[in-house]
Amino acid sequence: MRNAVDLRVDLAGVELKNPVVMASGTFGFGREYGQFYDLSELGGICVKGLTAAPREGNPPPRIAETPMGILNSVGLQNPGVDAFIAQELPFLRQYDVKVIANISGNTPEEYGEMCEKLSEAGVDMIEVNISCPNVKAGGLAYGTRPELAAEVTRMAKEHSAVPVMVKLSPNVTDITEIARAVADAGADAVSLINTLRGMRIDIATRRPILKMNTGGLSGPAVLPVAVRMVWEVAGAVNIPILGMGGVAKGEDAAQLMLAGACAVAVGTACFADPYAPLKVRDGLAKIAGEQGLDKVSGLTGSVRPW
Repeated sequence: MRNAVDLRVDLAGVELKNPVVMASGTFGFGREYGQFYDLSELGGICVKGLTAAPREGNPPPRIAETPMGILNSVGLQNPGVDAFIAQELPFLRQYDVKVIANISGNTPEEYGEMCEKLSEAGVDMIEVNISCPNVKAGGLAYGTRPELAAEVTRMAKEHSAVPVMVKLSPNVTDITEIARAVADAGADAVSLINTLRGMRIDIATRRPILKMNTGGLSGPAVLPVAVRMVWEVAGAVNIPILGMGGVAKGEDAAQLMLAGACAVAVGTACFADPYAPLKVRDGLAKIAGEQGLDKVSGLTGSVRPW
């Protein structure tokens, strides 16, 4: 069935062989998962979030299970953009898969510097994480204010030779306001949703389970929120969407595509089943075939509201 449906999709001018991308922060740089299957089977890999300098991340405990998901407060642990370019990008380039670099910065200038380095190094796309604190604005996250989100988007676009995709935070009152701001500032695509802020407390010790008190909630529990926000953003902007949040099977991915996503990202599901991305891919193909579609892209935006 999979071979009967054209799985290719276009994400801001980047052709993916299938619509399944690995979500940043859950796949590392692909080395561990490459022991299970050929990474060329995937549409794209959004690598572990990169910063200008290496980061050790937050102290443990920084992962906690929740019903239907997990909380994480890893703290952007990564080797830094230069080490990625020197050591990890050559490894990924062995495979026929699109490489998307996720970046986080504390100033617009940091974003610009990283965009310049990464686009010159030959990544296929850059995903800009705007859930980071802006040190010039008192630690306020870029993704919570339209003007800040637009500022970092413009800086990224000015310094990137490859498409720029902005990753939107769901921890806002109106996600469409942020989506419009980054689209107007020149973003080639948006990805959503990032994790929802959550917390768990150990009732015996009366302490938060995570050392940093709160963390980002991901997993099946957030899927309905992701579907709703993708649908809202698709109605607000006319740029491609990479949908994510709770995708574990083909039906989940199909919901995000019907809501308006061009492609989908799989993340937390990989922790329970490393083969989840391939199962999502095959499940999407089966659904598209059963619905009489020649191309899986025919699912995108075809929800029929009441």
